[in-house]
Amino acid sequence: MSEIKKHWYKEMSVYQIWPRSFCDGNGDGIGDLDGIMSKLDYIKSIGVDVIWFSPLYPSPNADYGYDISDYRNISPDYGNTEQFKVLIDEAHKRGLKIIMDLVVNHTSDEHEWFKQGRADKNSKYHNYYFWREGKGKNPPNNWKSVFEGGAWEYDKDLNEYYLHVFAKKQPDLNMDNPEVRQEVKDIMKYWLDMGVDGFREDVITYISKREGLPNGIPLPVGAGIEHYTNGPHVYEYLKEFKDEVLSKYDCFTVGEAPMMTPKVAKEYITEGDSQVLNLMFHSQHMEADSFLTDWIHVPFSLKKMKKAFSTWQKEMYGTAWNALYIENHDHPRAIDRFGSLKYHKQSAKMLATMYICQSGTPFIYQGQEIGMTNATFNDVNEFKDVLTFNNQRLFKKLGVSDKKFLSMANRCSREQSRTPMQWNSSENGGFTTGTPWFKVNDNYKDINVESQENDPDSVLNFYRKLLKFRKENEIVIYGDYKEHYKSSSDLFVYERNLDGKRMLVICSFTEKPVRFTAPEGFDLEKGRLVLQNYDVIYNSNVFMTKPFEMRVYMFD
Repeated sequence: MSEIKKHWYKEMSVYQIWPRSFCDGNGDGIGDLDGIMSKLDYIKSIGVDVIWFSPLYPSPNADYGYDISDYRNISPDYGNTEQFKVLIDEAHKRGLKIIMDLVVNHTSDEHEWFKQGRADKNSKYHNYYFWREGKGKNPPNNWKSVFEGGAWEYDKDLNEYYLHVFAKKQPDLNMDNPEVRQEVKDIMKYWLDMGVDGFREDVITYISKREGLPNGIPLPVGAGIEHYTNGPHVYEYLKEFKDEVLSKYDCFTVGEAPMMTPKVAKEYITEGDSQVLNLMFHSQHMEADSFLTDWIHVPFSLKKMKKAFSTWQKEMYGTAWNALYIENHDHPRAIDRFGSLKYHKQSAKMLATMYICQSGTPFIYQGQEIGMTNATFNDVNEFKDVLTFNNQRLFKKLGVSDKKFLSMANRCSREQSRTPMQWNSSENGGFTTGTPWFKVNDNYKDINVESQENDPDSVLNFYRKLLKFRKENEIVIYGDYKEHYKSSSDLFVYERNLDGKRMLVICSFTEKPVRFTAPEGFDLEKGRLVLQNYDVIYNSNVFMTKPFEMRVYMFD
């Protein structure tokens, strides 16, 4: 075990809650802290160790919580700070850690800092953001927002523009200003002192913009992105946060990093004195059915997915630690993308095994553990998200009809992961006794927690079994990784090795039968079949896979 250092954040698994859609405790149609409190025992029962909360802070909800108007409070939609303190205590009593979303690339335009900086050019808060004069009648540069048209918004009273890489109501913070960095450190201390156990840091690799804010490559979306992705001072600022705050707590951090590669990730997460984050979220494996964004759909390529996973496994092993996920609040549901609705249960179990049995800390998104799927929306106006409507405008300019766009949104929108959690077969899936803030998936009577609780063959009970298996077998956490069947478009097969033990993971990504032959050195007849999603009558070194079949063998 000399090559890998053990640590609690490596051995844990994380459950992500998107609070607005998790559980409504007061009947107003919006998920809240009371609802979450009522489900702590359920969360614990899954076998996870940490809850990651998407933003709980006050927000005008231009980007549903990722536009923060007050970093030191809880949104009234969800409750209050005293309730959150009780929630932390109750979670800790159950052995569950809590991590917060830290969103410091931008604030809401309704944050007090921005309001004061906008009201008075001479206010210190004016320099908390990127305010610039235009070039004649044009914005300061050609940057385009990721969410909403141009990246500059004009203020006629000031005769200046402010930068917003995301929505208009999300002005970017000027992290080059030491006072802004001090604010971030104070925010971190505030929540860590309250008892939270770390942070998921939103688009953290965007916080440093290239000096002079030069023009970017003229892309239709995200022009200028090369000037603020892994910008000149990101590492330096994260090191400052680590040295002055995070190192003084037993906490953990995971950074979200769009367009991240293993080589660049290592600059941030290589273990040792230089490390500034524990883990890094990337999206390379999520591009197996898309190009750059989920909205540009291409046929699913298992080879592309395998290459991404295997590259990160190989590059990080013994050097840094992986963050493993297949679902979160920014992507449609995984079964619709990579599995099969026809073979719902089998593909849900296969996908879970495929990623959770790799080396890294697994993240599970609410509803994933019961196999929630994409909903069917009948009208674009049923959607809520600024990104969906921005894409509607963009695709309309490209000649895409409203009917075609609705079909795209049903497949590609990240809002598919934001439909309310399906707790039981009662009205609204048991999410609320009121009118839900967002559409509940029509399949809630078939797919819900209650119906799966007492079914030993359910997706939920498989997740429990899988996470228990991971906890009880160090090979799943600390073993090395080697891929087999690299050229297969249907099978994802890999082995893990640790201290003389071996594990073989076999996953089929197709409903058609595929001939599987055990890799050289493996005798399945002598192995123990420890996880499967079909009854296996006898082990053989050669067999035909069933639709979306999965098997895990252990060899002592």
